[in-house]
Amino acid sequence: MSLPRGTPGLDELDLLVSVAELGSLGAAARKHGITQPAASSRISVLERRLGLHVIERGPNGSVLTDAGGVVVAHARVVLAAAAALVDAAAELRSARSERLRIASSKTIADHRIPHWLAALRAARPRVGLALEVGNSCQVADLVRSGAADMGFVEGPRLPDGLAGRELGADDLVIVVAPAHPWTGRRRALTLAELAETALVWRESGSGTRDTVWEVLAEHGTPAAPAVEMGSAAAILAAVRGGVAPAVLSRLVAGPDLAAGRVREVPLAGSAVLSRTFRAVWRRGAPPEGSARLLVDFAVRIESARRPDGPGERDSAGNTPR
Repeated sequence: MSLPRGTPGLDELDLLVSVAELGSLGAAARKHGITQPAASSRISVLERRLGLHVIERGPNGSVLTDAGGVVVAHARVVLAAAAALVDAAAELRSARSERLRIASSKTIADHRIPHWLAALRAARPRVGLALEVGNSCQVADLVRSGAADMGFVEGPRLPDGLAGRELGADDLVIVVAPAHPWTGRRRALTLAELAETALVWRESGSGTRDTVWEVLAEHGTPAAPAVEMGSAAAILAAVRGGVAPAVLSRLVAGPDLAAGRVREVPLAGSAVLSRTFRAVWRRGAPPEGSARLLVDFAVRIESARRPDGPGERDSAGNTPR
């Protein structure tokens, strides 16, 4: 497809629209950073190409002719389409060259990140992604050092030195082996009793451990761990083997609970154990581009999964909005 003979240039059309909006050829010239004679020359070129008289110059400014008004209406459409083309090209360049480095806690990486990344890949299939997995403390360190562009953590509060956004809440459940004495209890377990019990714990720096320890510390000094393990899978195996009770994410324990390999022990009264999922980034460096889009997808997906969750709240300053 070739352009019709007499097609005006975008600069000429843009100048004419400015004359229409400002009511003066001189004001339009100043807006475009050119002299008034140069602006007058461009309008003359436009008129020759179109074979139309588009403005009337007078002592009080410039006004559009009837033909000029029609040309301006079409020019606005053409200029908007040109701006959309430039924006789309910039988006394509960004998506082609962008590489996003993510760090995530283990539970989020195993159970939530795949859903969020699938949404991001559908929207930006060309973006490069790298994911590093650790506990929440390790993730925070990676983000602080700049080794990761952003991170996803769980825990009772925002890590020091980082800004972030809450994505949702994750239920924690007390699990025991089917033959454990707690499965035959007639009354629900209290947090004080749980604090007195030696549990199977995640390693230091885990968001789950920090959350549970902080809650139990309000009811007495938590008992020393029965054993510490670096993965939820190992903890579940220890619980199934009767080593000790544990507190785990329902996301992690769900399949074993459904299969009857472990049992959930209810808490007394209205006591609830939960932890918060957060996206985190360096203060003063909120996520942009694909990183911002990933946070938005995470908020949207988690809000849909748990409508009562805190998915729309921001924390600690800079937000990706």
